[in-house]
Amino acid sequence: MTSNDPNRFPLRDVAQSPEATARYLADIQRVLLDIGRNLEVLAQETRIHCRDTHVEGDRFYDAWLRAQPVERSLKDLLKHVEAISKGLEKSAFKRRAHDEAVANTAKKRKEKELEKARKNMPPLQAAPQNPPQQGGQAHNSGYGGPTSIYDLGNRESA
Repeated sequence: MTSNDPNRFPLRDVAQSPEATARYLADIQRVLLDIGRNLEVLAQETRIHCRDTHVEGDRFYDAWLRAQPVERSLKDLLKHVEAISKGLEKSAFKRRAHDEAVANTAKKRKEKELEKARKNMPPLQAAPQNPPQQGGQAHNSGYGGPTSIYDLGNRESA
C-alpha cells in the first residue's frame, strides 16, 4: 500500500534540515528541562516525607535508611533526564556538522586530487647555473677539488 499521506513520515522534513532538527530538539529539551525541575521538587518533597515517616519502635536512623532507595532512584532519574538533555544538544551540533562535512566533501576531494597530481608530476627545475669565474681558476679551499692523487696539480699529497 503506497500512500501520499504526509503524516506517514511525520519527521522526514525535520530530519532533512539541520535548522529544523535543531529547533525540534530544542523544543524537546525545553520540555525535558521542565520535567527535570518538577522531578527535583518531587525528589525534595519525597525526601522530606519519607524521612519524617517513623514507625513505633524505630531507632533514629531507621526512617533515613528506608528513604535511601527512594531518594537514590529519584536522583538517578534526574541524572538520566540531564544526560538526555545534553545528548539532544549534542545531536543538534552533530547534525549541523554532518551537513557542513557533506558540503565541504567535494572541495576537499578536488584539493586532494590536485595535490596528488602535483606529487605525481613534479615541476620542471632549471639546471643550476655556475657563476662565471673571473681571472681563470678560483682558489679552492680543498673541498670539491681533485678526486685522485694523480690529479693534484700544484697541490701536494699528504
